[in-house]
Amino acid sequence: MDAGDHKLTFENGVISIKTMFEYNWIVREEWLKWCEDVPIEELLRPRIGGVGGILHTLFHVIDVEWSWIQVMLGRPDFQDSFNLYNRLEKVCELEATFRPDVLQFLRNWDESMETRAFQDTKPDGSIATYTWGEIMRHMIAHEIHHVGQLSIWAREIGKKPISANLIGKNLILPTANYIH
Repeated sequence: MDAGDHKLTFENGVISIKTMFEYNWIVREEWLKWCEDVPIEELLRPRIGGVGGILHTLFHVIDVEWSWIQVMLGRPDFQDSFNLYNRLEKVCELEATFRPDVLQFLRNWDESMETRAFQDTKPDGSIATYTWGEIMRHMIAHEIHHVGQLSIWAREIGKKPISANLIGKNLILPTANYIH
Protein backbone atom coordinates (compact mmCIF):
# COMPACT_ATOMS: atom_id res chain seq x y z
CA MET A 1 0.00 0.00 0.00
CA ASP A 2 1.41 3.38 -0.96
CA ALA A 3 1.83 5.92 1.86
CA GLY A 4 -0.62 8.26 0.14
CA ASP A 5 -3.36 5.62 0.09
CA HIS A 6 -4.21 6.14 3.73
CA LYS A 7 -4.38 9.90 3.99
CA LEU A 8 -6.91 10.91 6.60
CA THR A 9 -8.40 14.29 7.24
CA PHE A 10 -8.55 15.91 10.63
CA GLU A 11 -10.08 19.07 11.91
CA ASN A 12 -8.54 22.33 13.06
CA GLY A 13 -4.98 21.06 12.63
CA VAL A 14 -5.22 19.16 15.91
CA ILE A 15 -2.99 16.12 16.10
CA SER A 16 -5.51 13.38 16.41
CA ILE A 17 -5.91 9.66 16.71
CA LYS A 18 -6.14 9.60 12.92
CA THR A 19 -2.81 11.41 12.56
CA MET A 20 -1.09 8.98 14.91
CA PHE A 21 -2.47 5.97 13.07
CA GLU A 22 -1.21 7.48 9.83
CA TYR A 23 2.20 7.99 11.46
CA ASN A 24 2.26 4.35 12.59
CA TRP A 25 1.33 3.18 9.08
CA ILE A 26 4.12 5.18 7.47
CA VAL A 27 6.67 3.78 9.90
CA ARG A 28 5.25 0.25 9.54
CA GLU A 29 5.48 0.45 5.73
CA GLU A 30 9.09 1.59 6.05
CA TRP A 31 9.83 -1.39 8.33
CA LEU A 32 8.18 -3.81 5.90
CA LYS A 33 10.29 -2.35 3.08
CA TRP A 34 13.39 -2.56 5.33
CA CYS A 35 12.71 -6.28 5.79
CA GLU A 36 13.13 -6.90 2.05
CA ASP A 37 16.93 -6.70 2.45
CA VAL A 38 17.12 -8.96 5.52
CA PRO A 39 17.57 -12.73 5.23
CA ILE A 40 14.45 -14.64 6.26
CA GLU A 41 16.47 -16.42 8.96
CA GLU A 42 17.11 -13.06 10.66
CA LEU A 43 13.47 -12.00 10.29
CA LEU A 44 12.31 -15.22 11.96
CA ARG A 45 15.07 -15.55 14.60
CA PRO A 46 13.59 -15.42 18.12
CA ARG A 47 14.63 -12.24 19.92
CA ILE A 48 14.73 -11.25 23.56
CA GLY A 49 11.62 -9.29 24.45
CA GLY A 50 8.51 -8.78 22.41
CA VAL A 51 6.42 -11.52 20.88
CA GLY A 52 9.22 -13.25 18.99
CA GLY A 53 11.31 -12.03 16.11
CA ILE A 54 11.19 -9.13 13.71
CA LEU A 55 8.59 -10.54 11.32
CA HIS A 56 6.47 -11.95 14.14
CA THR A 57 6.40 -8.51 15.77
CA LEU A 58 5.22 -6.85 12.54
CA PHE A 59 2.54 -9.53 12.20
CA HIS A 60 1.56 -8.90 15.82
CA VAL A 61 1.05 -5.12 15.46
CA ILE A 62 -1.04 -5.64 12.32
CA ASP A 63 -3.12 -8.29 14.08
CA VAL A 64 -3.63 -6.24 17.26
CA GLU A 65 -4.69 -3.12 15.36
CA TRP A 66 -7.33 -4.95 13.30
CA SER A 67 -8.46 -7.24 16.13
CA TRP A 68 -9.20 -4.42 18.59
CA ILE A 69 -11.34 -2.65 16.04
CA GLN A 70 -13.20 -5.86 15.24
CA VAL A 71 -14.00 -6.59 18.89
CA MET A 72 -15.07 -2.98 19.50
CA LEU A 73 -17.52 -3.42 16.61
CA GLY A 74 -18.75 -6.73 18.05
CA ARG A 75 -17.18 -8.80 15.27
CA PRO A 76 -15.03 -11.93 15.56
CA ASP A 77 -11.36 -11.43 16.41
CA PHE A 78 -8.51 -12.62 14.18
CA GLN A 79 -7.20 -15.92 15.52
CA ASP A 80 -4.71 -17.16 12.89
CA SER A 81 -1.28 -18.27 14.04
CA PHE A 82 1.89 -16.52 12.95
CA ASN A 83 2.98 -19.87 11.52
CA LEU A 84 0.57 -19.23 8.64
CA TYR A 85 2.24 -15.85 7.95
CA ASN A 86 5.94 -16.56 8.49
CA ARG A 87 7.06 -14.98 5.22
CA LEU A 88 7.37 -11.28 4.48
CA GLU A 89 4.99 -11.54 1.52
CA LYS A 90 2.32 -13.12 3.76
CA VAL A 91 2.63 -10.36 6.39
CA CYS A 92 2.40 -7.72 3.66
CA GLU A 93 -0.72 -9.43 2.28
CA LEU A 94 -2.28 -9.45 5.74
CA GLU A 95 -1.51 -5.74 6.09
CA ALA A 96 -3.13 -5.03 2.72
CA THR A 97 -6.19 -7.09 3.69
CA PHE A 98 -6.72 -5.48 7.10
CA ARG A 99 -5.81 -1.84 6.35
CA PRO A 100 -9.01 -0.93 4.46
CA ASP A 101 -11.16 -1.98 7.44
CA VAL A 102 -9.03 0.02 9.86
CA LEU A 103 -9.04 3.01 7.51
CA GLN A 104 -12.83 2.90 7.19
CA PHE A 105 -13.20 2.74 10.96
CA LEU A 106 -10.93 5.77 11.36
CA ARG A 107 -12.73 7.72 8.65
CA ASN A 108 -15.93 7.23 10.65
CA TRP A 109 -14.30 8.17 13.96
CA ASP A 110 -15.88 11.12 15.71
CA GLU A 111 -15.76 12.70 19.13
CA SER A 112 -18.80 10.77 20.34
CA MET A 113 -16.83 7.52 20.06
CA GLU A 114 -14.19 8.70 22.56
CA THR A 115 -16.19 7.71 25.63
CA ARG A 116 -18.14 4.78 24.19
CA ALA A 117 -17.83 1.89 26.66
CA PHE A 118 -16.25 -1.44 25.83
CA GLN A 119 -16.51 -4.37 28.22
CA ASP A 120 -13.70 -6.88 28.12
CA THR A 121 -14.12 -10.27 29.76
CA LYS A 122 -10.82 -11.34 31.30
CA PRO A 123 -9.60 -14.96 31.40
CA ASP A 124 -10.63 -15.18 35.07
CA GLY A 125 -14.20 -14.16 34.16
CA SER A 126 -13.97 -10.63 35.56
CA ILE A 127 -15.09 -7.74 33.39
CA ALA A 128 -13.07 -4.61 32.74
CA THR A 129 -14.62 -1.55 31.14
CA TYR A 130 -12.61 0.70 28.85
CA THR A 131 -13.50 3.54 26.53
CA TRP A 132 -13.01 3.33 22.79
CA GLY A 133 -10.73 6.37 22.97
CA GLU A 134 -8.58 4.63 25.55
CA ILE A 135 -8.34 1.51 23.37
CA MET A 136 -7.41 3.56 20.31
CA ARG A 137 -4.60 5.31 22.16
CA HIS A 138 -3.44 1.95 23.52
CA MET A 139 -3.17 0.65 19.94
CA ILE A 140 -1.07 3.66 18.96
CA ALA A 141 1.27 3.29 21.96
CA HIS A 142 1.43 -0.48 21.46
CA GLU A 143 2.84 -0.15 17.96
CA ILE A 144 5.27 2.62 18.95
CA HIS A 145 6.53 0.34 21.75
CA HIS A 146 7.17 -2.49 19.30
CA VAL A 147 8.91 -0.14 16.84
CA GLY A 148 11.41 0.53 19.61
CA GLN A 149 12.06 -3.21 19.89
CA LEU A 150 12.49 -3.47 16.12
CA SER A 151 15.06 -0.67 16.28
CA ILE A 152 17.13 -2.53 18.87
CA TRP A 153 16.98 -5.77 16.88
CA ALA A 154 17.99 -3.94 13.69
CA ARG A 155 21.14 -2.69 15.42
CA GLU A 156 21.83 -6.21 16.72
CA ILE A 157 22.05 -7.48 13.13
CA GLY A 158 24.13 -4.50 12.00
CA LYS A 159 21.44 -2.64 10.07
CA LYS A 160 20.30 0.94 10.50
CA PRO A 161 16.78 1.05 11.96
CA ILE A 162 13.89 2.99 10.48
CA SER A 163 13.51 6.45 11.99
CA ALA A 164 10.64 6.77 14.42
CA ASN A 165 10.68 10.55 14.03
CA LEU A 166 7.23 12.06 13.49
CA ILE A 167 8.80 15.28 12.24
CA GLY A 168 9.31 15.35 8.50
CA LYS A 169 6.55 12.91 7.62
CA ASN A 170 4.25 15.75 6.41
CA LEU A 171 1.41 14.61 8.63
CA ILE A 172 0.68 18.12 9.82
CA LEU A 173 1.29 20.89 7.33
CA PRO A 174 2.09 24.47 8.33
CA THR A 175 -0.37 27.26 7.79
CA ALA A 176 0.70 29.97 5.39
CA ASN A 177 -0.28 32.77 7.74
CA TYR A 178 2.23 32.10 10.50
CA ILE A 179 5.92 31.28 10.20
CA HIS A 180 8.21 31.57 13.20
